[in-house]
Amino acid sequence: MRRLLATAAALATLGGAWPAGPAPNADLPPAIYADPAPDSAHPARMAVLHIPSGGVKINGVAYLASGAGPHPTVILLHGLPGNEKNLDLAQAIRRDGWNVVTFNYRGSWGSPGVFRFGQNLEDADAVLAYVRDPANVQALGIAPGCVVMAGHSMGGWVTVTTAAHHPDLAGIVTISAGDMAGLGAAPQAIRVKEMADNMESLAGVTAESMAEDVTGMTRYPMTAAASGLVQTPYLALTSDDGLAAGTDALVRAVRAAGGTQVTTEHVTTDHSWSDHRVALEAAVLTWLEKLRAARGC
Repeated sequence: MRRLLATAAALATLGGAWPAGPAPNADLPPAIYADPAPDSAHPARMAVLHIPSGGVKINGVAYLASGAGPHPTVILLHGLPGNEKNLDLAQAIRRDGWNVVTFNYRGSWGSPGVFRFGQNLEDADAVLAYVRDPANVQALGIAPGCVVMAGHSMGGWVTVTTAAHHPDLAGIVTISAGDMAGLGAAPQAIRVKEMADNMESLAGVTAESMAEDVTGMTRYPMTAAASGLVQTPYLALTSDDGLAAGTDALVRAVRAAGGTQVTTEHVTTDHSWSDHRVALEAAVLTWLEKLRAARGC
């Protein structure tokens, strides 16, 4: 409290404004540091979504861009359990004129049902179907031909596995992707420990049940998606978290299959990009802008 009062007093001496910081880097996409011009007729807004999947309705949120639209749209997938949801990235993408749809897998973070790894893949398919439903295209101002799927950690695995059978996606992004097939093949003790550290906010699980469940994902290694990604623009971002080898193997497999639309970037940071959030936004926004120009979105 004392520190808070001292800060308030300091601000009062500055006329209530924060001290001026350095000028924005001219190389950064403006959407990182500047709001778009207000559009009173079509303002930016949020919409709460209830997305049918597996007999229940999972929770989602749409960050809808200002302007008449329709807008290109990013489906943003979180990892396991999803403590880092990358909502700062979602807001930056929206400021750049894209819609962003986020959601919680069944049994995670209050979405109904129990959590199962295989269901995550089903949920991603369900969300993709939802944003392409004509009624939702109209209500949310979505350009159905310009949908990108982006996933962090486990969400990266879900993204590439899903995109392999959805070649009509405009593109995909993976951020420090975690290959669940590799975890499923790990010794039981490692699987149990990993799950014990990642089961908060998940319903209907124990560390042991999750360790057993993930073994079924060995049939979905990320490299198996390579042939389905040959024609898909792909931004592959890796970090110093011990998981980069999985993404590197997928990139090699896509290129070996004839894919020429893969962009890679490795950044020296942790799994959550904790000290490189602006760098993450810059990498994603720069790539999205090039994609939008190429596709005319």
